[in-house]
Amino acid sequence: MPYPPDADVHELTGVSTFIDTTVPSTARVYDAALGGKENYEVDRQLVDKIQRLVPQVTQLCVLNREFLVRACRFLSRQTGIDQFLDCGSGLPTADNVHQIVHRHNSHARVVYTDNDPIVAAHARALLEDDNLTRFAVTDIFNPDDVLQEPTVIGHLNWSEPMVFLQVATLHFCDDDRDPTAIMQRYVDALPAGSYVVFSHAYHPGPDYRDVIAPVEEHYATSGGNAHFRTRDELLAMLDGLELVEPGLVPVSEWWPVGPEQPTRSPIEHCIAGAVGYKAR
Repeated sequence: MPYPPDADVHELTGVSTFIDTTVPSTARVYDAALGGKENYEVDRQLVDKIQRLVPQVTQLCVLNREFLVRACRFLSRQTGIDQFLDCGSGLPTADNVHQIVHRHNSHARVVYTDNDPIVAAHARALLEDDNLTRFAVTDIFNPDDVLQEPTVIGHLNWSEPMVFLQVATLHFCDDDRDPTAIMQRYVDALPAGSYVVFSHAYHPGPDYRDVIAPVEEHYATSGGNAHFRTRDELLAMLDGLELVEPGLVPVSEWWPVGPEQPTRSPIEHCIAGAVGYKAR
């Protein structure tokens, strides 16, 4: 469990454990879009509204989660690595990282980290019986905050390879915070032999402007920003890593399950992912 059973999360972290079920939560809405169970009627109503107005948003959520599942399955099966750090994890939801890896390695240790108070409150309840999985409250856009967090330091062995996940997070980071530098700080800190799972909203070119614009507008009106970045910008974030084939591609093309689809919806080209290996 992330904290002692009699601990108060608010006292330890400053994060409130109160869950308001009358107001939609970004984390619970994402869970609802994925068919998860950690959401309320108010969240499901918002998903229905989004699907009617901007169906691309929920499509991106599903595509990204499917990529995450395939990448974690590959890494837990074939690398022998038994520790995972998931940055900006959101709510433990449909097919969690720890559930995926524990199917193939029952001793794997997992740390989720997020600074959303809704996520922290839910995670404490959902993970309290799992001795191998922890949750840390941190700001993932401040790497030193994460890398110095006691749970992150104590539950993972930083002298041994690990899997680091930065999945669908940095497109919410504004340019003035330098997402490339943030990603490179994490890569530099990883032990040699580690793997990185990465995905990000992707701008393939001007032909996709009409597909991307509604998604950007949705996030702007929801109080945030989603940045669709170019291939060169995404590759810069992965500098120093050897990319596992097929490299940086739309997530639906990264080791897809089943026969190749002859036609794809345009939005499928607008989120890219990769798995990278840190050789030294």
